[in-house]
Amino acid sequence: MRRPVVVGVDGSEGSLRALDWAAAEATSAGLPLRVVHASLWEHYEGTHAASDPERPADEILAEHLVAEAQERARRLGPEVDVEADVLPEDPVAALVAESHDAAVVVVGSRGRGRIAEMLLGSVSLALANRSRCPVVVVPARAPDTPPRPGRVVVGISDAEEPTSAAFFALAHATARHGELVAVRSWRAPAHEVRSHPLLFGSPAATLRRQAEEHLEAVLAKLDPTGACGVVVQRSVVRGPTHQKLLEAAEGAELLVVGASRTGGRHGHHTPHAQHLGTVNHAMLHYAPCPVAVVPNAYPYGG
Repeated sequence: MRRPVVVGVDGSEGSLRALDWAAAEATSAGLPLRVVHASLWEHYEGTHAASDPERPADEILAEHLVAEAQERARRLGPEVDVEADVLPEDPVAALVAESHDAAVVVVGSRGRGRIAEMLLGSVSLALANRSRCPVVVVPARAPDTPPRPGRVVVGISDAEEPTSAAFFALAHATARHGELVAVRSWRAPAHEVRSHPLLFGSPAATLRRQAEEHLEAVLAKLDPTGACGVVVQRSVVRGPTHQKLLEAAEGAELLVVGASRTGGRHGHHTPHAQHLGTVNHAMLHYAPCPVAVVPNAYPYGG
């Protein structure tokens, strides 16, 4: 059974961009597309008063919205099997449930609610924290400069083995016949020990060399035979990871980051929550291109 690409729609400009991205992904990956609208979406974002508990007008609107989204997706990907559904649930709960059987869940960065002026909406952030599969958050606005087709940027962590995020990035670049930009940032201690350069070399040079060697070792394990045929660009840069990833994301089609699993805390019902650190938050808020958040425990690429 092929897991579908799932996209959440709510009629906003951001969700239409997410729908377009999801249709392109389903086409390139040869996967079915599932279009989902949660009927309580607008209530969740705080735009409706609960004066009419049955909300028949909203139910009709939801059906029309999903039908139009389904037709748009079919025009974009005529060969893609597209299905659509209206779910009578909270949008986050609905999409998290969808993530259990999806290849990837795609959402826009902002919804239609009162918080739409914010860079990142409540639904997309909550989903990125709780999804069981990779989540792609698509910015509401197109970048000023069109991205290079198939250009995928991924951050390489300190881990000795390739992460699920790295495998996801490689697979996406392969499906799009593009290129992979592997970014390995490094930082020198605040107070570098000044050794005599003729005896021991520069500490910064040593750290950079170690970062380069680590990157090469990870890439060798990521695609050991080179069978994917993807051009891989190495980027070993000194500085904060979030800053260097944002710089690399300019002109990219997709930026990929990883997220680790954490257990529930203080009675919160989030047993499968992910830990989104400062780097992930910075990418989701400020990246100029779609951002994929891939759980480190997700069995992507084996």
